[in-house]
Amino acid sequence: MSDVSIKEAVRERYAQAARNVGAPGSCCGGAANCADPITQDLYSDAEKGELPEKAVLASLGCGNPTALAELREGETVLDLGSGGGVDVLLSARRVGPSGKAYGLDMTDDMLALARENQRKAGATNVEFLKGEIQHIPLPDNSVDVIISNCVINLSADKDRVLGEAFRVLKPGGRLAVSDVVTRGAIPEQIRRDVLLWAGCIAGALEENDYRMRLFAAGFEAIGIEPTRIYHVEDARGFLTLKDVDLDAIAEQVEAKFMSAFVRAKKPDPANARQTGGCCGPSCCA
Repeated sequence: MSDVSIKEAVRERYAQAARNVGAPGSCCGGAANCADPITQDLYSDAEKGELPEKAVLASLGCGNPTALAELREGETVLDLGSGGGVDVLLSARRVGPSGKAYGLDMTDDMLALARENQRKAGATNVEFLKGEIQHIPLPDNSVDVIISNCVINLSADKDRVLGEAFRVLKPGGRLAVSDVVTRGAIPEQIRRDVLLWAGCIAGALEENDYRMRLFAAGFEAIGIEPTRIYHVEDARGFLTLKDVDLDAIAEQVEAKFMSAFVRAKKPDPANARQTGGCCGPSCCA
């Protein structure tokens, strides 16, 4: 499949989700009548209580990166593929008025929804940017933390995404993303289905491949922590409607997909010189 077809499938799916959020019978994000093994039960009642209802309903993620990223007062945070803005608004509360939370999304409908949610939440330390995660519209060394929620796997050029993330992070900055990853080989027919790219599945990287790509981009302190492992019965929720014979591939699917928290750090050469440690692949021949 071409990069263009993947991008357009993703754009259309998320534009439709933004337009339909909260509509009767809609299966957008956390709608109670549309339980999804990937997107359900990601946020606590306390977190949901802090946010506009539409921000929560528009969440199409696979984790809760803001709960695991250890955000600090005064930091600058960037959410790649920010959608309706739920993770941006939560991040803005954690970094406080002296910090800043950016959201980046390529879909006009999602950006409009996110800005509406920002207004309802009264968040003044938030800015939503239009753009693609392969081309982040921020300067070098400008962000303390990058988060993302089930979006990097949607890109057909993940190496470019990771390279851009590395570029905009400050030395010592942190990557802390939730993503769907795989363990071992999965059936090729699943990866070929463009609709599954838009549904967070077919574009998922194998966990060791993910580590190697992060390393190649220059990151260190890389870790992948499973947060939810999917079994055959879970897979029925996101495969049977996509013209996939799950029973025929059950053994190849069981426990092969998982949501995970992916951590990595941009080396800080100054700190490495002070401590005598290694700053990462770029300086440790």
